[in-house]
This record gives sequence, C-alpha cells and structure tokens, in this order.
Amino acid sequence: MSSEELFPQPRATDTPLRDLVDLTPPRQVALGALGRAKAAAAQRGYRPGDPARRRPLVPVQVGTAGPGARDPQLVGSTVSGLLDQLGGPSDQVAGVLKHRWSELVGPQVAEHCEYVSFEGGALTLRAHSTSWATQLKFLTPAMLGRFAADLGDGVVVEITVLNPGGPRFRTGPKRVQGRGERDTFR
Repeated sequence: MSSEELFPQPRATDTPLRDLVDLTPPRQVALGALGRAKAAAAQRGYRPGDPARRRPLVPVQVGTAGPGARDPQLVGSTVSGLLDQLGGPSDQVAGVLKHRWSELVGPQVAEHCEYVSFEGGALTLRAHSTSWATQLKFLTPAMLGRFAADLGDGVVVEITVLNPGGPRFRTGPKRVQGRGERDTFR
C-alpha cells in the first residue's frame, strides 16, 4: 500500500465550503456568545448598571538591583523586627538590664539593690534598706547618664526606687496562726 492510499489528499474543488457544510448564521453565533457572557457575569455577581469593578493598581517592581523583602535576612534584623511587633525594644532592654545588672550599676550598688521591672522607659528597682533607697535616689542622675552611655540615649528616662518590704513575721513571737499573715477576716 502506498502512502497516498493510506492518507488520501483532499481534492481541490471549485465549490466553496459554506455550500458543502451547513454553517450557523453569524448573528446566531454572536447572540449565543453574548448569552454565555451574561450567564458568567451573573454567576460572579455582576448586574447590569453596576459600576465597573477595577482592581487597584499595584506597582510592579521590575528588575531592581539590591536586596528585596523576599531575600534571606540576617537573624539579628529578623529578631529585632519580631521584638518590635511583640512588645518593642523595652522587652529587649529589660533582658539586657537583668543580664548585665551588676556591670551596668556597679558591683557595690548591685549588692544593695535589685532590678524589679522596666516598662516604657521607666526602670523600677528595690533597695535592700531605707538608707540605700535614699542613696539610690541621690545617684539617679548618675545612673541615667550611665544607662544613656551603655544602652543609648532615651532608652531609660526615669528611675523609680522602691523601699524594702516590711518585716516578715513567719517565725518568732509575732507569728499569727491561720490562713495568712495578720489575716483577721473570717
């Protein structure tokens, strides 16, 4: 068998194709397409007469040289960003204050007072005795200068010195039996 027998070639005729095949009129094709478009629009929630819905134009960044937001980031910058979102740098400063307390205030001062809290630029510390509380109140300007030099300007803006807590009567002749210390409510 030859290839012409397997794959017959179409013969050229003088008769146009529209005469050989029954074609759908162009008006009917256009009406069918319009009907399908209207059905698809109705399915998406569009109604005739509604204002056109346009997507907001988003600037497309094309071929910039330099680091982008999707590039790998350094751990330090990522952690700083996370701390800013979670609670700002005050949490980070609070950790530095706790960790480096004796280094920041000096060993003698650190021996007689303890870090309590740091929020919004206000450092709170507790003295071990009333005389040291008075001394720390006088040392407040020097401590603010030291914190500004070590931690940065405006990080610690206020220092509150708390007096030591009252005596604890857990043992001895003034001990009170019952649910709690000096608890008189029944």
